[in-house]
Amino acid sequence: MRDRQPEETEHAQLSRRKLVKYAGVGATLAAASPLVGAGAAWADEERRPGDDDKSDRGGSKNRVWRAGDHHIHSEYSGEFDTTKSPIVFHKGADAVYPIVTNAIMAKNFGLTWAMCTDHGGPTHSKVNIEQAYPDLLRSRKLVPEVLQFWGMEFDAPSLDHHTLMIPRHDDEAKQLFELESRFAKYDAFPTDPARDTEAKMVEFLKVARGMPHKPLVIAHHASRSAPGLGVYGQDTPREFRNGNNAAPDVYIGFEGAPGHQAGPLNGGRRGGYGNHPTYGGFDQMTARVGGLWDSLLGEGRRWWITATSDSHVHWTRGGSDFWPGEYSKTYVHARQDYGDIMDGLRNGRIWVTTGDLIRSLDVTATSQGRTADVGETITVSRRSRTDVEIEITFRPLGGPNANGDRPEVRRVDLIVGQITGSSASLDADTNPTTTVAARFGPRDWRRKGDSYVIRHTLRNVEADTYARVRGTSTDEAEPLADGLESPWDDLWFYSNPVFVHVR
Repeated sequence: MRDRQPEETEHAQLSRRKLVKYAGVGATLAAASPLVGAGAAWADEERRPGDDDKSDRGGSKNRVWRAGDHHIHSEYSGEFDTTKSPIVFHKGADAVYPIVTNAIMAKNFGLTWAMCTDHGGPTHSKVNIEQAYPDLLRSRKLVPEVLQFWGMEFDAPSLDHHTLMIPRHDDEAKQLFELESRFAKYDAFPTDPARDTEAKMVEFLKVARGMPHKPLVIAHHASRSAPGLGVYGQDTPREFRNGNNAAPDVYIGFEGAPGHQAGPLNGGRRGGYGNHPTYGGFDQMTARVGGLWDSLLGEGRRWWITATSDSHVHWTRGGSDFWPGEYSKTYVHARQDYGDIMDGLRNGRIWVTTGDLIRSLDVTATSQGRTADVGETITVSRRSRTDVEIEITFRPLGGPNANGDRPEVRRVDLIVGQITGSSASLDADTNPTTTVAARFGPRDWRRKGDSYVIRHTLRNVEADTYARVRGTSTDEAEPLADGLESPWDDLWFYSNPVFVHVR
């Protein structure tokens, strides 16, 4: 470990209470003051093992569940004065916090990785590389405990916003500039209608897939524009399939639980879903058993869900947001390096929770002496007994969450569906084979240390299958449409699936 510089030591001595008290501009000044006037503080930024996306180094050694958030806005989500030439950018019009403030608060609420994802706009690619990126590099030095990825909330052609997550490497800023300036639908000025087509989105994904450092693309608030249940808005099943077909290792999923979850605390809707609501805080595409997510999984797609804050303005300041990690967390099984975090996201080693209902979740499938975990595949032979043992291990929080509550898991569901191959229709949004195979209450799990263990046997598995898990603090058999109830009273966790291949 390198010796700490004096400014890092001083920053480390800031108490957790002070960081919370002075969140906002005050936190930025308190954290950054030793570097004010230091010039190009990012020029000699320390390199870390795994900064590249060559994440096979080290295998699974030292992988643990690490909480993060890939959808966070800073003051660089601003506005553009297009009456001026050149266009003038004004910070803080949409989101208000400096990048380092978000990193400080992410650390405070238990995150070890995070990502700045600011809105685009006319010539925003220049703002990103010239103004925002140097601030990100300063923030990395000031809050080294949080791995801070570079990227943006991409104005996806033909679709709603998406995470565009760039691997950590020396030319990360140039890579984002290239992709944003070429493909973001609002970056061109005057606006170019040719950028806002599905063909352009597919072209973007193919270019991204061909890059030496492959980025990740994840859809944001996928049903926010949907007018009803099973009726889609800007994002459609067809577009997800076409994009995933073009770049299956780049276009990997959508937010299961969108941000803006604090809306009801100020009289708004969870997620900002004003047309059709979320269900237990989760998008209908995820929450509906046998719905679109299960339809995609039933084709054998590796399509994952995440949970984010979409932080712009904290609810205590009149916004609809929680701080990064305060309410929603995306856990990735990875080492604490940039490359392995991205590898975990790319390969589905992910589970998500709201309100810190739990702090650890493992789902394991075992059969014929083989084992697979979340995101992995177990292969079994028809010639042998094809019972599959599912083990679910979860660890409760064991203390108060950010709201001062001590949440309790009231039920855990095992959801199972068959993998039947590509659908005849690109618009398909159901998987009729998907069911809640078993429900478990407190009497059904046993204590093991500070965790609880549930075991269930899937008998005679004769077709390719996937299994996923969800749990809740409520008594709802299925998540109900959300109203204005407090988000703290309606907590859920979801795993990504484990797959069973029968040969």
